[in-house]
Amino acid sequence: MTGADVGNEALLQYNDIITNLNEEGDQSRKYIKGMVNYKGEKLLNMINNQQFGGWKSACRLLVIDVADAFAFFGISTNLISYLTNHFGQSTATAALNVNVWVGVVFMLPLIISFFADSYIGRFRFVLASSFFEILGLGCLSICALNGSINSSSCVSNKMEGDKSCPYPSSVQESFFFLSLYLVAIGSAGNQSCAPAFGADQFDGQNLSECESKSSFFTWVQIGSSAGSVLSNTILNYIQDNLGWGLGFGISCISSTVALIVFLFGIKTYRYSVIDEENENPLLGIIEVLVASVKNWSIHSPSSTSQEEASEGFFTMPNDAESSSNHVTNNKVEEKKSLFRLMPVWIICLIYPVVLSQTMTLFTMQSSKMDRTLGPEFQIPAASMNIFGGLSVILFSCMYDRIFVPLARSVTGKPNGITTLQRIGTGIFISAVSMACAAVVERKRLQTAIDFELVDMPNETVPMSVWWLIPQYLLIGLATTFTSVGLQELFYDQVPNGLKSVGLSLNLSLFGIGFFISGFLISVIQKVTSGHGQYGWFSNNLNCAHLDYFYWLLAGLSTLEMIAFLCYSIT
Repeated sequence: MTGADVGNEALLQYNDIITNLNEEGDQSRKYIKGMVNYKGEKLLNMINNQQFGGWKSACRLLVIDVADAFAFFGISTNLISYLTNHFGQSTATAALNVNVWVGVVFMLPLIISFFADSYIGRFRFVLASSFFEILGLGCLSICALNGSINSSSCVSNKMEGDKSCPYPSSVQESFFFLSLYLVAIGSAGNQSCAPAFGADQFDGQNLSECESKSSFFTWVQIGSSAGSVLSNTILNYIQDNLGWGLGFGISCISSTVALIVFLFGIKTYRYSVIDEENENPLLGIIEVLVASVKNWSIHSPSSTSQEEASEGFFTMPNDAESSSNHVTNNKVEEKKSLFRLMPVWIICLIYPVVLSQTMTLFTMQSSKMDRTLGPEFQIPAASMNIFGGLSVILFSCMYDRIFVPLARSVTGKPNGITTLQRIGTGIFISAVSMACAAVVERKRLQTAIDFELVDMPNETVPMSVWWLIPQYLLIGLATTFTSVGLQELFYDQVPNGLKSVGLSLNLSLFGIGFFISGFLISVIQKVTSGHGQYGWFSNNLNCAHLDYFYWLLAGLSTLEMIAFLCYSIT
Protein backbone atom coordinates (compact mmCIF):
# COMPACT_ATOMS: atom_id res chain seq x y z
CA MET A 1 0.00 0.00 0.00
CA THR A 2 1.44 3.34 -1.06
CA GLY A 3 1.66 6.41 1.11
CA ALA A 4 -1.11 8.01 -0.95
CA ASP A 5 -3.36 5.02 -0.31
CA VAL A 6 -2.64 5.25 3.41
CA GLY A 7 -3.41 8.95 3.34
CA ASN A 8 -6.66 8.41 1.45
CA GLU A 9 -7.72 5.65 3.88
CA ALA A 10 -6.94 7.85 6.86
CA LEU A 11 -8.95 10.66 5.30
CA LEU A 12 -11.87 8.31 4.72
CA GLN A 13 -11.70 7.11 8.34
CA TYR A 14 -11.58 10.72 9.52
CA ASN A 15 -14.62 11.60 7.44
CA ASP A 16 -16.45 8.56 8.82
CA ILE A 17 -15.70 9.66 12.38
CA ILE A 18 -16.91 13.21 11.70
CA THR A 19 -20.06 11.84 10.05
CA ASN A 20 -20.77 9.57 13.03
CA LEU A 21 -20.27 12.44 15.46
CA ASN A 22 -22.62 14.66 13.47
CA GLU A 23 -25.18 11.88 13.33
CA GLU A 24 -24.86 11.33 17.07
CA GLY A 25 -25.27 15.05 17.66
CA ASP A 26 -28.33 15.18 15.43
CA GLN A 27 -29.64 12.05 17.12
CA SER A 28 -29.14 13.54 20.61
CA ARG A 29 -31.14 16.58 19.64
CA LYS A 30 -34.02 14.32 18.66
CA TYR A 31 -34.52 13.16 22.24
CA ILE A 32 -35.79 14.86 25.38
CA LYS A 33 -32.82 15.12 27.69
CA GLY A 34 -32.98 12.89 30.78
CA MET A 35 -36.45 11.50 30.04
CA VAL A 36 -37.63 7.98 29.16
CA ASN A 37 -40.96 6.20 28.81
CA TYR A 38 -42.24 3.34 30.97
CA LYS A 39 -40.10 0.89 28.98
CA GLY A 40 -36.93 2.88 29.65
CA GLU A 41 -36.71 4.09 26.04
CA LYS A 42 -35.58 7.61 25.16
CA LEU A 43 -38.34 10.01 24.16
CA LEU A 44 -38.34 11.73 20.78
CA ASN A 45 -38.20 15.51 21.03
CA MET A 46 -41.11 16.29 18.72
CA ILE A 47 -43.41 19.27 19.16
CA ASN A 48 -46.48 17.29 18.12
CA ASN A 49 -45.53 14.13 19.97
CA GLN A 50 -48.51 13.51 22.27
CA GLN A 51 -47.83 9.86 23.07
CA PHE A 52 -45.95 10.56 26.30
CA GLY A 53 -46.21 13.44 28.74
CA GLY A 54 -48.05 16.69 28.12
CA TRP A 55 -51.29 17.80 29.72
CA LYS A 56 -52.96 14.38 29.47
CA SER A 57 -50.36 13.00 31.87
CA ALA A 58 -49.96 16.11 34.02
CA CYS A 59 -53.70 16.23 34.67
CA ARG A 60 -53.46 12.93 36.54
CA LEU A 61 -51.02 14.60 38.92
CA LEU A 62 -53.54 17.40 39.38
CA VAL A 63 -56.04 14.75 40.53
CA ILE A 64 -53.51 13.64 43.18
CA ASP A 65 -53.08 17.29 44.13
CA VAL A 66 -56.83 17.86 44.53
CA ALA A 67 -57.32 14.69 46.60
CA ASP A 68 -54.36 15.53 48.83
CA ALA A 69 -55.65 19.08 49.39
CA PHE A 70 -59.12 17.69 50.08
CA ALA A 71 -57.75 15.52 52.89
CA PHE A 72 -55.15 18.00 54.16
CA PHE A 73 -57.46 21.01 54.45
CA GLY A 74 -60.30 18.81 55.69
CA ILE A 75 -58.10 18.06 58.70
CA SER A 76 -56.05 21.23 59.18
CA THR A 77 -58.81 23.86 58.95
CA ASN A 78 -61.03 22.16 61.53
CA LEU A 79 -58.41 20.41 63.66
CA ILE A 80 -58.27 23.24 66.20
CA SER A 81 -61.99 22.82 66.87
CA TYR A 82 -61.53 19.07 67.20
CA LEU A 83 -58.69 19.41 69.70
CA THR A 84 -60.47 21.99 71.85
CA ASN A 85 -63.83 20.19 71.87
CA HIS A 86 -62.78 16.53 71.81
CA PHE A 87 -59.50 16.67 73.72
CA GLY A 88 -60.23 19.63 76.00
CA GLN A 89 -57.10 21.49 74.90
CA SER A 90 -56.78 25.24 75.40
CA THR A 91 -56.86 27.58 72.41
CA ALA A 92 -53.11 28.22 72.61
CA THR A 93 -52.24 24.51 72.96
CA ALA A 94 -54.55 23.45 70.15
CA ALA A 95 -53.18 26.20 67.88
CA LEU A 96 -49.65 25.01 68.69
CA ASN A 97 -50.53 21.40 67.83
CA VAL A 98 -52.12 22.43 64.54
CA ASN A 99 -49.13 24.59 63.59
CA VAL A 100 -46.69 21.79 64.48
CA TRP A 101 -48.61 19.22 62.44
CA VAL A 102 -48.87 21.50 59.40
CA GLY A 103 -45.23 22.48 59.89
CA VAL A 104 -44.20 18.81 59.78
CA VAL A 105 -46.19 18.34 56.55
CA PHE A 106 -44.21 21.18 54.99
CA MET A 107 -40.81 20.26 56.48
CA LEU A 108 -40.72 16.52 55.68
CA PRO A 109 -40.45 17.11 51.90
CA LEU A 110 -36.98 18.54 52.44
CA ILE A 111 -35.85 15.05 53.49
CA ILE A 112 -38.15 13.10 51.18
CA SER A 113 -37.07 14.92 48.03
CA PHE A 114 -33.42 13.88 48.33
CA PHE A 115 -34.40 10.21 48.23
CA ALA A 116 -36.94 10.82 45.46
CA ASP A 117 -34.45 12.61 43.20
CA SER A 118 -31.43 10.39 43.89
CA TYR A 119 -32.66 6.86 44.58
CA ILE A 120 -36.35 6.04 44.40
CA GLY A 121 -37.72 8.33 41.69
CA ARG A 122 -40.60 10.80 41.80
CA PHE A 123 -43.16 8.36 40.41
CA ARG A 124 -42.44 5.71 43.05
CA PHE A 125 -42.51 8.30 45.81
CA VAL A 126 -45.91 9.62 44.72
CA LEU A 127 -47.09 6.00 44.81
CA ALA A 128 -45.68 5.38 48.30
CA SER A 129 -46.93 8.73 49.63
CA SER A 130 -50.47 8.02 48.45
CA PHE A 131 -50.35 4.68 50.26
CA PHE A 132 -49.24 6.29 53.55
CA GLU A 133 -51.94 8.95 53.25
CA ILE A 134 -54.65 6.36 52.63
CA LEU A 135 -53.37 4.24 55.53
CA GLY A 136 -53.37 7.22 57.92
CA LEU A 137 -56.87 8.33 56.89
CA GLY A 138 -58.12 4.77 57.28
CA CYS A 139 -56.69 4.57 60.81
CA LEU A 140 -58.27 7.90 61.71
CA SER A 141 -61.63 6.63 60.44
CA ILE A 142 -61.37 3.47 62.53
CA CYS A 143 -60.27 5.53 65.52
CA ALA A 144 -63.30 7.80 65.30
CA LEU A 145 -65.88 5.15 64.33
CA ASN A 146 -64.87 2.95 67.25
CA GLY A 147 -65.82 5.74 69.60
CA SER A 148 -62.32 5.98 71.04
CA ILE A 149 -62.58 9.71 70.59
CA ASN A 150 -66.22 10.28 71.32
CA SER A 151 -67.17 13.56 72.90
CA SER A 152 -70.49 14.64 71.47
CA SER A 153 -71.82 14.46 74.99
CA CYS A 154 -68.57 15.96 76.23
CA VAL A 155 -69.18 19.20 74.34
CA SER A 156 -72.66 19.65 75.77
CA ASN A 157 -71.50 18.76 79.27
CA LYS A 158 -68.66 21.25 79.06
CA MET A 159 -71.05 24.01 78.01
CA GLU A 160 -73.08 23.20 81.11
CA GLY A 161 -69.99 23.48 83.27
CA ASP A 162 -69.45 19.74 83.85
CA LYS A 163 -65.83 19.25 84.98
CA SER A 164 -65.95 15.43 84.63
CA CYS A 165 -66.03 15.47 80.84
CA PRO A 166 -64.67 12.05 79.65
CA TYR A 167 -61.76 12.78 77.33
CA PRO A 168 -59.84 10.01 75.51
CA SER A 169 -57.19 8.03 77.33
CA SER A 170 -53.49 8.57 76.67
CA VAL A 171 -53.38 5.39 74.54
CA GLN A 172 -56.32 6.51 72.42
CA GLU A 173 -54.81 9.97 72.08
CA SER A 174 -51.45 8.48 71.03
CA PHE A 175 -53.13 6.32 68.39
CA PHE A 176 -54.94 9.35 67.03
CA PHE A 177 -51.76 11.42 66.71
CA LEU A 178 -49.85 8.47 65.22
CA SER A 179 -52.52 8.16 62.53
CA LEU A 180 -52.46 11.91 62.05
CA TYR A 181 -48.73 11.91 61.38
CA LEU A 182 -49.06 9.01 58.94
CA VAL A 183 -51.25 11.36 56.95
CA ALA A 184 -48.56 14.02 57.35
CA ILE A 185 -45.94 11.71 55.80
CA GLY A 186 -48.19 10.92 52.85
CA SER A 187 -49.24 14.51 52.29
CA ALA A 188 -45.63 15.71 52.51
CA GLY A 189 -44.54 13.26 49.82
CA ASN A 190 -47.40 14.19 47.50
CA GLN A 191 -46.90 17.92 47.93
CA SER A 192 -43.20 17.72 47.03
CA CYS A 193 -43.07 14.98 44.39
CA ALA A 194 -46.43 15.22 42.60
CA PRO A 195 -45.89 18.81 41.30
CA ALA A 196 -42.29 17.97 40.30
CA PHE A 197 -43.37 14.79 38.49
CA GLY A 198 -46.20 16.72 36.84
CA ALA A 199 -43.76 19.40 35.64
CA ASP A 200 -41.54 16.61 34.25
CA GLN A 201 -44.28 15.96 31.69
CA PHE A 202 -43.28 19.17 29.89
CA ASP A 203 -39.99 19.77 28.07
CA GLY A 204 -38.32 22.96 29.30
CA GLN A 205 -36.38 23.22 25.99
CA ASN A 206 -39.58 23.33 23.96
CA LEU A 207 -41.09 26.83 23.85
CA SER A 208 -44.69 25.64 23.69
CA GLU A 209 -44.25 23.10 26.50
CA CYS A 210 -42.26 25.62 28.54
CA GLU A 211 -45.30 27.94 28.56
CA SER A 212 -47.48 24.96 29.53
CA LYS A 213 -45.13 24.17 32.41
CA SER A 214 -45.57 27.72 33.75
CA SER A 215 -49.34 27.35 33.51
CA PHE A 216 -49.12 23.94 35.21
CA PHE A 217 -47.91 25.51 38.47
CA THR A 218 -50.85 27.91 38.38
CA TRP A 219 -53.18 24.95 37.92
CA VAL A 220 -51.49 23.14 40.79
CA GLN A 221 -52.51 26.05 43.01
CA ILE A 222 -56.00 26.02 41.51
CA GLY A 223 -56.23 22.27 42.16
CA SER A 224 -55.15 22.71 45.77
CA SER A 225 -57.72 25.47 46.20
CA ALA A 226 -60.43 23.31 44.62
CA GLY A 227 -59.62 20.58 47.13
CA SER A 228 -59.75 23.15 49.91
CA VAL A 229 -63.14 24.46 48.76
CA LEU A 230 -64.57 20.95 48.54
CA SER A 231 -63.29 20.03 51.99
CA ASN A 232 -64.56 23.24 53.57
CA THR A 233 -67.92 22.83 51.88
CA ILE A 234 -68.47 19.11 52.42
CA LEU A 235 -66.09 17.71 55.04
CA ASN A 236 -66.44 20.46 57.64
CA TYR A 237 -70.22 20.12 57.62
CA ILE A 238 -69.99 16.33 57.89
CA GLN A 239 -67.43 16.56 60.70
CA ASP A 240 -69.56 18.96 62.75
CA ASN A 241 -72.93 17.35 62.09
CA LEU A 242 -72.52 13.71 61.02
CA GLY A 243 -69.29 12.70 62.71
CA TRP A 244 -65.56 12.81 62.17
CA GLY A 245 -65.39 9.10 61.34
CA LEU A 246 -67.44 9.66 58.19
CA GLY A 247 -65.37 12.71 57.32
CA PHE A 248 -62.10 10.77 57.55
CA GLY A 249 -63.65 7.91 55.59
CA ILE A 250 -64.66 10.16 52.70
CA SER A 251 -61.12 11.58 52.55
CA CYS A 252 -59.73 8.03 52.50
CA ILE A 253 -62.01 7.07 49.61
CA SER A 254 -61.14 10.19 47.58
CA SER A 255 -57.40 9.52 48.02
CA THR A 256 -57.90 5.91 46.91
CA VAL A 257 -59.75 7.03 43.77
CA ALA A 258 -56.96 9.53 43.00
CA LEU A 259 -54.36 6.76 43.34
CA ILE A 260 -56.27 4.58 40.88
CA VAL A 261 -56.46 7.46 38.36
CA PHE A 262 -52.73 8.01 38.81
CA LEU A 263 -51.89 4.34 38.22
CA PHE A 264 -53.88 4.23 34.98
CA GLY A 265 -51.40 6.71 33.50
CA ILE A 266 -48.28 4.57 33.96
CA LYS A 267 -47.85 4.02 30.21
CA THR A 268 -48.25 7.72 29.34
CA TYR A 269 -45.77 9.36 31.74
CA ARG A 270 -42.33 10.76 31.07
CA TYR A 271 -39.91 9.47 33.70
CA SER A 272 -36.81 11.32 34.80
CA VAL A 273 -33.67 9.21 34.53
CA ILE A 274 -31.79 8.66 37.80
CA ASP A 275 -28.05 8.57 37.19
CA GLU A 276 -26.80 5.95 39.63
CA GLU A 277 -23.25 7.25 39.25
CA ASN A 278 -24.22 10.66 40.57
CA GLU A 279 -23.58 11.47 44.19
CA ASN A 280 -26.24 11.98 46.77
CA PRO A 281 -27.28 15.64 46.26
CA LEU A 282 -27.37 16.24 50.01
CA LEU A 283 -23.76 15.09 50.34
CA GLY A 284 -22.86 17.09 47.26
CA ILE A 285 -24.35 20.25 48.75
CA ILE A 286 -22.48 19.70 52.01
CA GLU A 287 -19.28 19.06 50.03
CA VAL A 288 -19.74 22.25 48.05
CA LEU A 289 -20.47 24.22 51.21
CA VAL A 290 -17.30 22.92 52.88
CA ALA A 291 -15.22 23.73 49.80
CA SER A 292 -16.78 27.18 49.57
CA VAL A 293 -16.06 27.95 53.22
CA LYS A 294 -12.43 26.90 52.69
CA ASN A 295 -12.27 29.13 49.62
CA TRP A 296 -13.73 32.03 51.61
CA SER A 297 -10.57 32.08 53.73
CA ILE A 298 -8.52 32.47 50.56
CA HIS A 299 -10.69 35.27 49.17
CA SER A 300 -11.27 36.95 52.50
CA PRO A 301 -12.50 40.58 52.53
CA SER A 302 -9.37 41.57 54.42
CA SER A 303 -7.19 40.83 51.41
CA THR A 304 -9.57 41.51 48.52
CA SER A 305 -12.52 43.67 47.69
CA GLN A 306 -15.92 42.65 48.98
CA GLU A 307 -17.19 41.99 45.45
CA GLU A 308 -14.24 39.71 44.63
CA ALA A 309 -14.62 37.91 47.94
CA SER A 310 -18.31 37.23 47.45
CA GLU A 311 -17.67 35.98 43.91
CA GLY A 312 -14.84 33.79 45.11
CA PHE A 313 -16.98 32.19 47.77
CA PHE A 314 -18.57 29.85 45.23
CA THR A 315 -15.49 29.14 43.08
CA MET A 316 -12.78 26.59 43.58
CA PRO A 317 -9.31 27.48 44.88
CA ASN A 318 -6.37 27.36 42.45
CA ASP A 319 -4.94 24.23 43.99
CA ALA A 320 -8.24 22.38 43.98
CA GLU A 321 -6.98 19.69 41.62
CA SER A 322 -4.19 18.76 44.01
CA SER A 323 -6.33 18.86 47.11
CA SER A 324 -8.24 15.97 48.60
CA ASN A 325 -11.51 17.71 47.82
CA HIS A 326 -12.65 16.55 44.37
CA VAL A 327 -15.54 18.98 44.05
CA THR A 328 -15.57 20.37 40.51
CA ASN A 329 -16.62 23.80 39.35
CA ASN A 330 -19.49 22.15 37.50
CA LYS A 331 -20.81 20.68 40.74
CA VAL A 332 -20.48 24.05 42.39
CA GLU A 333 -22.53 25.66 39.64
CA GLU A 334 -25.28 23.08 40.14
CA LYS A 335 -25.42 23.14 43.92
CA LYS A 336 -24.90 26.83 44.53
CA SER A 337 -28.27 27.49 42.86
CA LEU A 338 -29.85 26.32 46.11
CA PHE A 339 -27.72 28.72 48.14
CA ARG A 340 -28.76 31.61 45.90
CA LEU A 341 -32.36 30.91 46.88
CA MET A 342 -31.66 31.17 50.60
CA PRO A 343 -32.05 35.00 50.86
CA VAL A 344 -35.57 34.70 49.40
CA TRP A 345 -36.27 31.77 51.74
CA ILE A 346 -35.22 33.75 54.81
CA ILE A 347 -36.93 37.01 53.87
CA CYS A 348 -40.27 35.34 53.11
CA LEU A 349 -40.60 33.47 56.43
CA ILE A 350 -43.31 35.85 57.73
CA TYR A 351 -45.63 35.15 54.79
CA PRO A 352 -46.51 31.56 55.90
CA VAL A 353 -47.01 32.86 59.46
CA VAL A 354 -49.77 35.06 58.05
CA LEU A 355 -51.14 32.19 55.98
CA SER A 356 -51.30 29.87 59.01
CA GLN A 357 -53.91 32.04 60.71
CA THR A 358 -56.56 30.85 58.24
CA MET A 359 -56.29 27.37 59.78
CA THR A 360 -56.28 28.45 63.41
CA LEU A 361 -57.30 31.88 64.66
CA PHE A 362 -59.60 32.73 61.76
CA THR A 363 -61.55 29.54 62.55
CA MET A 364 -61.75 30.46 66.24
CA GLN A 365 -63.01 33.93 65.28
CA SER A 366 -65.79 32.55 63.12
CA SER A 367 -66.82 30.04 65.81
CA LYS A 368 -67.87 32.93 68.07
CA MET A 369 -69.79 34.90 65.43
CA ASP A 370 -73.29 34.61 64.00
CA ARG A 371 -73.09 31.82 61.41
CA THR A 372 -76.79 31.23 60.81
CA LEU A 373 -77.94 30.88 57.22
CA GLY A 374 -81.69 30.71 57.07
CA PRO A 375 -83.94 29.72 59.98
CA GLU A 376 -82.16 26.47 60.95
CA PHE A 377 -78.88 25.98 59.08
CA GLN A 378 -75.61 27.08 60.71
CA ILE A 379 -72.37 27.35 58.72
CA PRO A 380 -69.50 25.29 60.23
CA ALA A 381 -66.81 27.63 61.54
CA ALA A 382 -64.03 26.08 59.43
CA SER A 383 -66.15 26.31 56.27
CA MET A 384 -65.38 30.02 56.04
CA ASN A 385 -62.10 28.91 54.47
CA ILE A 386 -64.14 28.27 51.35
CA PHE A 387 -63.83 31.97 50.52
CA GLY A 388 -60.06 31.73 50.61
CA GLY A 389 -60.09 28.75 48.26
CA LEU A 390 -62.64 30.30 45.89
CA SER A 391 -60.65 33.53 45.75
CA VAL A 392 -57.49 31.59 44.82
CA ILE A 393 -59.34 29.82 42.01
CA LEU A 394 -60.89 33.05 40.75
CA PHE A 395 -57.78 35.19 41.00
CA SER A 396 -55.52 32.46 39.57
CA CYS A 397 -57.71 32.11 36.49
CA MET A 398 -57.84 35.90 36.10
CA TYR A 399 -54.07 36.08 36.56
CA ASP A 400 -53.34 33.39 33.96
CA ARG A 401 -55.93 34.45 31.36
CA ILE A 402 -56.23 38.22 31.81
CA PHE A 403 -53.39 39.74 33.82
CA VAL A 404 -50.46 37.89 32.17
CA PRO A 405 -51.50 38.70 28.55
CA LEU A 406 -52.07 42.37 29.44
CA ALA A 407 -48.81 42.64 31.36
CA ARG A 408 -46.97 40.81 28.56
CA SER A 409 -48.14 43.41 26.05
CA VAL A 410 -46.67 46.14 28.25
CA THR A 411 -43.45 44.55 29.54
CA GLY A 412 -42.71 42.13 26.70
CA LYS A 413 -41.90 39.40 29.26
CA PRO A 414 -43.30 35.88 28.60
CA ASN A 415 -44.89 35.72 32.08
CA GLY A 416 -45.99 39.36 32.16
CA ILE A 417 -44.00 40.27 35.26
CA THR A 418 -40.93 38.70 36.82
CA THR A 419 -41.24 36.01 39.46
CA LEU A 420 -39.74 38.31 42.09
CA GLN A 421 -42.28 41.03 41.26
CA ARG A 422 -45.06 38.48 41.64
CA ILE A 423 -43.77 37.37 45.05
CA GLY A 424 -43.32 40.94 46.31
CA THR A 425 -46.86 41.91 45.30
CA GLY A 426 -48.28 39.01 47.31
CA ILE A 427 -46.27 39.99 50.39
CA PHE A 428 -47.78 43.49 50.27
CA ILE A 429 -51.30 42.05 49.98
CA SER A 430 -50.67 39.71 52.93
CA ALA A 431 -49.78 42.72 55.10
CA VAL A 432 -53.06 44.39 54.08
CA SER A 433 -54.99 41.19 54.93
CA MET A 434 -53.66 41.23 58.51
CA ALA A 435 -54.58 44.87 58.96
CA CYS A 436 -58.09 44.05 57.71
CA ALA A 437 -58.33 41.07 60.12
CA ALA A 438 -57.27 43.28 63.04
CA VAL A 439 -59.96 45.86 62.27
CA VAL A 440 -62.68 43.20 62.02
CA GLU A 441 -61.60 41.54 65.28
CA ARG A 442 -61.60 44.91 67.05
CA LYS A 443 -65.20 45.40 65.93
CA ARG A 444 -66.14 41.90 67.15
CA LEU A 445 -64.67 42.62 70.60
CA GLN A 446 -66.50 45.93 70.76
CA THR A 447 -69.76 44.21 69.83
CA ALA A 448 -69.23 41.73 72.67
CA ILE A 449 -68.74 44.66 75.06
CA ASP A 450 -71.82 46.49 73.75
CA PHE A 451 -74.04 43.42 74.28
CA GLU A 452 -72.42 42.57 77.65
CA LEU A 453 -71.12 39.20 76.45
CA VAL A 454 -67.53 39.60 77.62
CA ASP A 455 -67.93 37.09 80.44
CA MET A 456 -70.14 34.72 78.41
CA PRO A 457 -67.69 32.83 76.15
CA ASN A 458 -70.22 30.24 74.96
CA GLU A 459 -72.65 32.85 73.67
CA THR A 460 -72.63 33.91 70.03
CA VAL A 461 -71.61 37.50 69.43
CA PRO A 462 -74.37 39.16 67.35
CA MET A 463 -72.04 40.04 64.49
CA SER A 464 -72.33 38.32 61.12
CA VAL A 465 -69.53 35.94 60.13
CA TRP A 466 -69.62 37.56 56.67
CA TRP A 467 -67.42 40.29 58.13
CA LEU A 468 -64.53 37.82 57.79
CA ILE A 469 -64.88 37.48 54.02
CA PRO A 470 -62.53 40.38 53.08
CA GLN A 471 -59.59 38.93 55.01
CA TYR A 472 -60.10 35.52 53.41
CA LEU A 473 -60.29 37.08 49.94
CA LEU A 474 -57.11 39.07 50.53
CA ILE A 475 -55.29 35.94 51.72
CA GLY A 476 -56.44 34.18 48.54
CA LEU A 477 -55.17 37.03 46.38
CA ALA A 478 -51.82 36.99 48.21
CA THR A 479 -51.60 33.23 47.64
CA THR A 480 -52.15 33.70 43.90
CA PHE A 481 -49.10 35.96 43.74
CA THR A 482 -46.68 34.77 46.42
CA SER A 483 -47.33 31.02 46.84
CA VAL A 484 -47.40 30.30 43.10
CA GLY A 485 -44.44 32.63 42.51
CA LEU A 486 -42.35 30.91 45.16
CA GLN A 487 -43.21 27.48 43.77
CA GLU A 488 -42.17 28.46 40.26
CA LEU A 489 -39.00 30.18 41.50
CA PHE A 490 -37.82 27.22 43.55
CA TYR A 491 -38.46 24.83 40.64
CA ASP A 492 -36.86 26.86 37.85
CA GLN A 493 -33.70 27.96 39.68
CA VAL A 494 -32.33 24.47 40.41
CA PRO A 495 -30.81 21.85 38.05
CA ASN A 496 -32.90 18.95 36.75
CA GLY A 497 -31.56 16.48 39.31
CA LEU A 498 -32.72 18.68 42.19
CA LYS A 499 -36.23 19.70 41.06
CA SER A 500 -37.98 17.91 43.95
CA VAL A 501 -35.39 19.35 46.31
CA GLY A 502 -36.16 22.84 45.05
CA LEU A 503 -39.90 22.42 45.58
CA SER A 504 -39.26 20.88 48.99
CA LEU A 505 -37.11 23.84 49.96
CA ASN A 506 -40.11 25.99 49.10
CA LEU A 507 -42.40 23.81 51.23
CA SER A 508 -39.91 23.94 54.12
CA LEU A 509 -40.34 27.72 54.06
CA PHE A 510 -44.00 27.19 54.92
CA GLY A 511 -43.13 24.53 57.49
CA ILE A 512 -40.78 26.84 59.36
CA GLY A 513 -43.37 29.60 59.07
CA PHE A 514 -46.00 27.45 60.78
CA PHE A 515 -43.50 26.53 63.50
CA ILE A 516 -42.79 30.23 64.01
CA SER A 517 -46.52 30.91 64.27
CA GLY A 518 -46.96 28.26 66.96
CA PHE A 519 -43.89 29.54 68.80
CA LEU A 520 -45.13 33.15 68.70
CA ILE A 521 -48.57 32.19 69.98
CA SER A 522 -47.13 30.15 72.86
CA VAL A 523 -44.62 32.82 73.92
CA ILE A 524 -47.05 35.72 73.60
CA GLN A 525 -49.73 33.89 75.55
CA LYS A 526 -47.26 33.09 78.32
CA VAL A 527 -46.02 36.70 78.47
CA THR A 528 -49.44 38.36 78.32
CA SER A 529 -51.37 36.03 80.64
CA GLY A 530 -49.48 36.75 83.86
CA HIS A 531 -50.77 38.61 86.92
CA GLY A 532 -54.39 37.59 86.45
CA GLN A 533 -54.55 38.76 82.82
CA TYR A 534 -56.38 36.72 80.19
CA GLY A 535 -53.66 37.04 77.54
CA TRP A 536 -53.96 37.61 73.82
CA PHE A 537 -55.14 34.03 73.18
CA SER A 538 -57.45 33.43 76.11
CA ASN A 539 -59.95 30.55 75.85
CA ASN A 540 -62.56 33.26 76.27
CA LEU A 541 -62.05 35.04 72.95
CA ASN A 542 -64.18 37.94 74.14
CA CYS A 543 -61.41 38.74 76.63
CA ALA A 544 -58.56 37.90 74.24
CA HIS A 545 -56.77 40.24 71.86
CA LEU A 546 -56.34 38.52 68.53
CA ASP A 547 -56.42 41.99 67.02
CA TYR A 548 -53.10 42.83 68.69
CA PHE A 549 -51.54 39.72 67.17
CA TYR A 550 -52.89 40.58 63.72
CA TRP A 551 -51.41 44.09 63.97
CA LEU A 552 -48.09 42.53 64.96
CA LEU A 553 -48.15 40.32 61.86
CA ALA A 554 -49.12 43.30 59.69
CA GLY A 555 -46.06 45.17 60.98
CA LEU A 556 -43.76 42.19 60.46
CA SER A 557 -45.14 41.73 56.93
CA THR A 558 -44.39 45.37 56.17
CA LEU A 559 -40.78 44.88 57.29
CA GLU A 560 -40.67 41.71 55.20
CA MET A 561 -41.83 43.64 52.13
CA ILE A 562 -39.18 46.33 52.64
CA ALA A 563 -36.44 43.69 53.00
CA PHE A 564 -37.69 41.90 49.87
CA LEU A 565 -37.64 45.13 47.86
CA CYS A 566 -34.08 45.84 48.98
CA TYR A 567 -33.05 42.32 47.95
CA SER A 568 -34.82 42.53 44.57
CA ILE A 569 -33.20 45.79 43.45
CA THR A 570 -29.65 44.80 44.45
